[in-house]
Amino acid sequence: MNNNLHQAGVRFLRQLGRHAEPIMGAYLAGSVPDQSLEPGVQERLIKDGILYRPEPGSDLHLRRVVRALLEEALRDDRNRQIDANTGSTLVTFKTLAAHYKEAHHQGDFPAADAYLADLREHVYSFTEGLSHSIRVLWSRINNEFGYVGSLTAKIRENELAQSQVSELLNGLEMIDFQELADTAGDLRELRRLLVASLQRSVSACSQELSIVQGRLLELLGRFRKIQGRTLLLKGWLLHGEQQPDYQVGNHTARSQLPQLFSLAPPTLGPAAVNIHASSHEADLLALLAQITASQQAENMLTPLPEAEELQLQEVEGFEVQTSPIQEAVQDYLCHVIENGHPVTALTWHSQQALPWATESWLYQVIGGYDALPDDQKSHFELDLQGESHPIYTGNYIVRDIALWLA
Repeated sequence: MNNNLHQAGVRFLRQLGRHAEPIMGAYLAGSVPDQSLEPGVQERLIKDGILYRPEPGSDLHLRRVVRALLEEALRDDRNRQIDANTGSTLVTFKTLAAHYKEAHHQGDFPAADAYLADLREHVYSFTEGLSHSIRVLWSRINNEFGYVGSLTAKIRENELAQSQVSELLNGLEMIDFQELADTAGDLRELRRLLVASLQRSVSACSQELSIVQGRLLELLGRFRKIQGRTLLLKGWLLHGEQQPDYQVGNHTARSQLPQLFSLAPPTLGPAAVNIHASSHEADLLALLAQITASQQAENMLTPLPEAEELQLQEVEGFEVQTSPIQEAVQDYLCHVIENGHPVTALTWHSQQALPWATESWLYQVIGGYDALPDDQKSHFELDLQGESHPIYTGNYIVRDIALWLA
């Protein structure tokens, strides 16, 4: 099967190279007429999925995948296709992950490797598609939508880009990494692919999309400002054409100046110290020295409070009270020493009707045993009674503790 795919791919690439002229003509012009191609060449290109006829009688057009390949290779700024369909991609991830887990648990490792390779390709394609969409948006921003002619068209393109950014961000919010982690389970390859790698790429794309959204809003504000000034200028020119005898009056002779002409900046700006002017350095140092000297003078005039008489007294005695559960552990150890027979911790707990939970009691017994000095600990033997965890290896569940003299 791989050999057949290899031969088909080589044949497809050779078709692209052999017929590069008509393919690029169709890419630039949008279509290629039937007269420019021989019938045999036309049939082969249609059969290989390079060209197609949308409707009977129309010219030949490039397939969408071939056009997308050329747009990506040529970094064509006219490309405005952004894929924001995240929902179906997530379903594909979960389906392939389920296939991989099933094959892995059944021991069918060749099938599991094939499913994992397919899943890895889908994840990488998804992240590459996000990066491609961001590159397209940055390309529009950097040339300020230069592929359209009018300012109104630039504003429409900006609003379209903003809606696409919103769709991309909404699609990224659909990704629940906790759900993907549950889907991956304890399989390391799935967790690395669906959680670690995907989360790192999505986080970087989300941050960059936020920056893109801010730049688009800034660019839209600039466009609208230019549009407002253009409308004002066009209105003035139209007024001049309709009233050619109009003369501007002497607005300074009026008692009230129109608000339109009251746009002059203030004569005196607000006072502020320019710390970057080297010529003012000596004056600033002198002012600082005066401020420091005045603060020192105020500190010297402030009288210090009188020190209180220091009296040495005998330290009152105190006693450290042990907790009741620690005393119960000591009684348990003393009982083992006196009898010399093995006694489990839960047996002693039930005989004495201790009020603490069994789990807390077992933890306290282990802690009391570990707190003994080494010379005293050597007189005891401690046995942890329980069983291994049925699923997670290396975990031992303690049910009871047996203690006796060595």
